[in-house]
Amino acid sequence: MEFSTESPQNYETKCCCVLVLDVSSSMAGAPIEALNKSIHEFYNEISSDPTTANRLEISIVEFSSTVKTLVDPSLVEDFTMPTLITKGTTALVDGVKEGIEIVKSRKAWYRKTGQPYYRPWIILITDGEPDKGQDLPSLSIEIKQLVSKKELFFLALGVQGANMSKLAQLSDIPPAELQGLKFSAFFEWLSASMIQVTNSKDDEKIDLPNPASWMKGFTV
Repeated sequence: MEFSTESPQNYETKCCCVLVLDVSSSMAGAPIEALNKSIHEFYNEISSDPTTANRLEISIVEFSSTVKTLVDPSLVEDFTMPTLITKGTTALVDGVKEGIEIVKSRKAWYRKTGQPYYRPWIILITDGEPDKGQDLPSLSIEIKQLVSKKELFFLALGVQGANMSKLAQLSDIPPAELQGLKFSAFFEWLSASMIQVTNSKDDEKIDLPNPASWMKGFTV
């Protein structure tokens, strides 16, 4: 993936956040409706903070039987949040690998164009487990290496029915399990986290918001 023909809109410190979203058939009905509603609320929330709007670049990757990048890394004023439609199975590994390639390419573009940047985030949201033939072990090695080198931050969010033990294999950062369908609470937490990150100074320690409102089993 190349961004060589693109010109920076500003030279604020950028943060790339890639949402890798499961749209397989098992997400049909209430789960996909709640997810669609929540990503639009997330868009509105991050748009309302001027600093975040100038610094946060969102990318959206969907995966089912295949993988598709719905939104290339963009500031919020430059895209409309898509409406997700369910279909197919769960090419989870391929979806996350696409997210990793987006992050690598975007960081290379930041460096080439002289834009400072924060550590990118990849957020995986899924209610299942990878299709047979998806190489989870190799993806796990890649994620753990990238996270240990502070190349990116990775968080897996399991929706009802997700195989949490499989998700736990992906990263040394434990996966989070969503309470019911509290996508709105999760994206409120994510938008608050992104606002904190994009308003921080270089190397400043950040205490992320409490996830108790959406994370199953989390207590203060």
